Amino acid sequence: MNAKITTFLNSDLLEKYLVGQTTSDESEMVETYISKYPEVQNAYNTLQFNLEVVAKSNAVEPPKHILNNILEELDDSPPVVNIHSQKNRKIWYKLSIAASFATLFFAVSSVIFYTQNQKLSEENQVVVDEIFDLRSDIAKNNEMLDSVMRQLLKLNNPETEKYIINGNERAKDLKTIAYINPKEKTSMIDVVSLPQLPEEQCYQIWAELQGKMVSLGVLSEADRKLKTIPYTEHAKGLNITIEPKGGNTIASLQNSVAEINLQ
Repeated sequence: MNAKITTFLNSDLLEKYLVGQTTSDESEMVETYISKYPEVQNAYNTLQFNLEVVAKSNAVEPPKHILNNILEELDDSPPVVNIHSQKNRKIWYKLSIAASFATLFFAVSSVIFYTQNQKLSEENQVVVDEIFDLRSDIAKNNEMLDSVMRQLLKLNNPETEKYIINGNERAKDLKTIAYINPKEKTSMIDVVSLPQLPEEQCYQIWAELQGKMVSLGVLSEADRKLKTIPYTEHAKGLNITIEPKGGNTIASLQNSVAEINLQ
């Protein structure tokens, strides 16, 4: 691999291109490298796979029709009160009676206008609140994108080693993927599938260290996402066992359902 390709791969242009944060010139350069150099094409394919893993772990439900509600509120026209003047009044009505009716009419109209203005004010406040909620959702989405970017960089780090852990005869459908970076001393695990257990049991993952089993936490089918687990330096292997609900302090190796060597 020549120095030009190495320099390109060590930059973050591939990651930025994949999440749509490159300029037009940067995008053109990335696409040229991908089509011209097989090493860059392989790195790009690996990056796409890692992005799928991260995207699955950060899946969230989108906002519930906030924008539609705002548009509907803005489309609503303020109510209009039609005031029909009484015509052809008889001229012999006393001025005092006419003045009394006018006063009463003014009072009723004032109450109606006040009530409708209050309602309109409340509706406008709802729109304002929903706009603030929408801005908050946008900020959260930006934070999530930043988190995805950071996780993607970790997975794409050349120092990160990937271990696929498959279940044995006791749990044939069990599959997890461990990502370990000994240089940065970080460990993550992606729970792909876990066979269902009785309610009083759970899966627990362990690290083998100096002949002892160190607990790294409980695995749950309901928590299928990329998650950080404690990094155990000099660990010889990983082991998944079936334990009582809530986890155990000592590994039940007779109930081991998956294991892998790290050395």
